Amino acid sequence: MARYYDMDDILMEEEPISVVFQVGAHGVGLLDPGSETNSVEKGAKVDLPFWLSHELFLRQVLSINSPACFSQKTRKEIKADAACVDLRTRCPYFYELGCKIVPLVGDKTIRDFLRDAFSSRYKEILSKSHSAPVATVPKFVARLTKEESQLFDAARSSMQAFKKWREGGSRLERASILGRKRKTGIPICPSSP
Repeated sequence: MARYYDMDDILMEEEPISVVFQVGAHGVGLLDPGSETNSVEKGAKVDLPFWLSHELFLRQVLSINSPACFSQKTRKEIKADAACVDLRTRCPYFYELGCKIVPLVGDKTIRDFLRDAFSSRYKEILSKSHSAPVATVPKFVARLTKEESQLFDAARSSMQAFKKWREGGSRLERASILGRKRKTGIPICPSSP
């Protein structure tokens, strides 16, 4: 709850996470759509929002499985060609969810995977933001996560501001003090007595 009013954080915490109940829970049958009773049995696999999974994990009610967006299949695809992988359909908040899920699932390789995925996709994002024609931008941006889309937009607006400045926006001017000639005969450093 570090960013209580941040809409992206709220939406990220709504991502469904696969969990396994370690204890039976009575009165919460609506959490398990396959349950015919008003309870969830021990060992039941259920998809819950991240915020609820996190709270129940801290109370040792359930264990959290690694989300499908961090599967070996996704890792192989990103290693093959990271720029072509559509991460938005797998998880719009891929990096943020990954950072929050690492301590819960115990899979330390996710941290390295996130770093490698971001660094390989970062190059492509910056390259496209600076040079992609306007017609191809929507197709490219549709594959980006929310974090990557924000990075793309920031880089694109930065490049547009630079081009505007270079084409005749505000010009740099020489400071007036640089035009003055130095008087000779006056020591730069005062001499010691």
